Amino acid sequence: MSRAAIRYAKAVLSLAQDKKATEDVQKDMQSIIATVSDSAELRMVLSSPLIKSEVKLASLREIFKGAGDITQKLFDTLVQNKRVDLLGDVAKQYIVLFDQLNNTQVAKVTTAVPLDKGLKAKVLSKVKELTGNEATIENIIDEAIIGGFILRVGDLQYNASIANKLTNLRRELSN
Repeated sequence: MSRAAIRYAKAVLSLAQDKKATEDVQKDMQSIIATVSDSAELRMVLSSPLIKSEVKLASLREIFKGAGDITQKLFDTLVQNKRVDLLGDVAKQYIVLFDQLNNTQVAKVTTAVPLDKGLKAKVLSKVKELTGNEATIENIIDEAIIGGFILRVGDLQYNASIANKLTNLRRELSN
């Protein structure tokens, strides 16, 4: 993450706090992250030096018609400063800062199959017990772990996957 993206995200968060619109901007940023990561064409347009700034700005305004004033001002600023290629990074950093502000965090849970509601509730309560903070869950599906789960919250990681247990057993047997 570039320092510039962090600075832009801090500025957007500060403005959103002043206007009491942090949650609205957070929704816009989630939409930006999803759209930018799903669209190779949009990433190409934003990073291309051959496409004029006016075209980039018009494209962003069209794609994110429902975005609020603060988000629209972010588009203007990034285009004016020729930093529009940072849009996805700014949005990701805003989410991180927003979560810190609200004492929430993202718990990444890797499982072989999707989590059901009951298991999600258990994971959320365990994260609150371990960290003292609320969390949102991001479920990553990876069939390679065979079973069990891997929980990552910030710097903490708990690996209770079958693949990890098999690896540990293999190490013990080889010694």
